[in-house]
Amino acid sequence: MDWLRRFLGLQPAESPVSESEDKAAPSTSPTAAAPAATPETDSSTDDTQPNRNATAQLNEDGRTRQLPPLETVTDTSSTGTRLNYGLHSDVGQVRDNNQDAMLSFTACMSGAGDDVSFGFFIVADGMGGHEDGEKASALATQIVARHVTNDIFLSLLRGETGGDSERPTIIEVLRNAVQKANEIVSTQVPDGGTTVTASAIMGHSAYIAHVGDSRAYLIARDSIEHVTRDHSLVQRLIELDQLTPEDAADHPQKNVLYRAIGQSDNIDVDAIIRQIPPEGYLMLCSDGLWNMLSNEEIHQTILKQYDNPQSAAQKLVALANERGGPDNITVILVQIPV
Repeated sequence: MDWLRRFLGLQPAESPVSESEDKAAPSTSPTAAAPAATPETDSSTDDTQPNRNATAQLNEDGRTRQLPPLETVTDTSSTGTRLNYGLHSDVGQVRDNNQDAMLSFTACMSGAGDDVSFGFFIVADGMGGHEDGEKASALATQIVARHVTNDIFLSLLRGETGGDSERPTIIEVLRNAVQKANEIVSTQVPDGGTTVTASAIMGHSAYIAHVGDSRAYLIARDSIEHVTRDHSLVQRLIELDQLTPEDAADHPQKNVLYRAIGQSDNIDVDAIIRQIPPEGYLMLCSDGLWNMLSNEEIHQTILKQYDNPQSAAQKLVALANERGGPDNITVILVQIPV
């Protein structure tokens, strides 16, 4: 657990470690580079909607370097449940650096009659100068993960669950973490900004915090649903009936956001709670994917490799590149157990 604390900037565990037991922590960083019951929505939301492996690592100067594609990761508890996910990120065909960041972290705990499965996933799409965008997305990813790990995952390990009215809810932790990331990015990367779409998964429940135009989707064998709202100029014009979705695809300001991390001192964070059907998917992705593929194309690609999320993630990125890959492309696919 100490390697995770060190990576996220948390204090070391209180129990001392002898010199003979001390080991170097594996290098783990935000990656550069997404879960049909009746939906539930947190009352605070508006109407809209560390895994140790990574496709890139954050260097000391804040820049990222590309690593090989990941294999599928499976968490298995003593009861046979599994949280299966795949993820892939690519620089695309036009950009010379990857300003996307992503992070994945899963854990299964079983003992004393309790079985707890936990997953946490982030996609962030940086913007700014050549290096400012990737610094902003990597920093925001790290800050959000640090707060979620301390306030949700480590709370589970300490047995601090349920019944305490003083303890923030999962959705409150996510919202506060994104707001904290906004404060730090605004200070440390003043010329950069980033989207953030983050989800904590407990059982079949997905808790999502969202800012910007990266997206979260719920996917089942018979459906695909975009559950977040794009905080973009063109989406706002569509909502005001001043632009059609077809015209928005070619609008000269389609990449302009009115809400993003690092753009203002205070930020509103969309908070969403949804149920993921058994064997269904939560997908998080950057606009480099959804700008190039329709919902139907995304759905059909996943259906062809429904039980292999890593292959599906890599195929989706490959298709976006085949369409020209004008932007960085990042996708996380998380499959929920039966």
